[in-house]
Amino acid sequence: MSDRDPQPFTYAAAGVDVAARDAAARRYGEVARTTHGPEVLRLGGGFAGLFHLGQRMRDPVLVGATDGVGTKVLLQAALDRYEDAGRDVVTNNVNDLITIGAEPLFFLDYIATNALPAEARLRVVEGVAAACREQGVALIGGETADMPDIYRPKDFDLAGFIVGAVERDGMIDGSTIAPGDALVALPSTGLHTNGYSLAREVWGLGKGFGDDHDRRILAREVEELHGTLGDALCALHQPYWPMLREAFAGGYIKGIAHITGGGIPSNLPRILPEGVAGRIDRSTWAVPPLFALIQGEGRIADAEMFHTFNMGVGMILVVSEANLDAALMLPGAWRIGAVEARGTGRAVRGLPER
Repeated sequence: MSDRDPQPFTYAAAGVDVAARDAAARRYGEVARTTHGPEVLRLGGGFAGLFHLGQRMRDPVLVGATDGVGTKVLLQAALDRYEDAGRDVVTNNVNDLITIGAEPLFFLDYIATNALPAEARLRVVEGVAAACREQGVALIGGETADMPDIYRPKDFDLAGFIVGAVERDGMIDGSTIAPGDALVALPSTGLHTNGYSLAREVWGLGKGFGDDHDRRILAREVEELHGTLGDALCALHQPYWPMLREAFAGGYIKGIAHITGGGIPSNLPRILPEGVAGRIDRSTWAVPPLFALIQGEGRIADAEMFHTFNMGVGMILVVSEANLDAALMLPGAWRIGAVEARGTGRAVRGLPER
């Protein structure tokens, strides 16, 4: 080969370093094993994870859910909070899973990136493992995909997959919800993992102006937030499984709506049977200051806010009036409304309409 001949192509030169990826994967495995109990079975290979359900249930139904962190990762990366991204992806998925009444069992993560440093990737996985340990979930596998030309350098996307189980006769399916039932809200800790594309637009965050630009805006002290804008926007997604585990044992919850993208108007109807509607009483809670700040600085209409953000409501439970007092014992819970006959009206009433 002459000096003028082009250099041969390699996978590493194309942006994928397999040797570095394999070395990182071994470290991920060490972290994941800190979440394992005797239910996780080990084999010599590493292409899939094994979980032994055992005799924990009489008539188990497997339940699965998947979701990501969305563009919140842009803010977490700018503030060097990679562990928080890992925690959020676990919590978001567990919160979806438990709306069926399921016990979360095991989790898998997926990181797609372009040249995200190895230590940052490890910190994401460490955050995943920390949340799994805290919520009693086994991290049994995952994947890190290097995808140059799909992502900008050092950008990453994060998704997760949760599997749980529930007794067939213990599923929370909303079928017994009826007019006269109470709606009980559990508070959110902020935006959770939804609405960030709109929130970022308000301040021009994650728009390619650079981390210094984003950090300067996120470091802004806001009196009504009692801290910085970055702290408020990057607050961790609230985990509800620890507080709801005992309530599931009580068997009194008829339905659970996780208030994610689309807010209350999009998520509450997902659990309501035909013929009923949810009446929300806006006077029952004060919308947290972060949402008011977003609305004011972005000149956003009320309807747009309620159809994009959770507005301080992380979950809504449906219970009978007879069980209302028990539900109100949950941390931060309040009665946010009631179930009524639907007729020909909307499935959610009392909120601004588009």
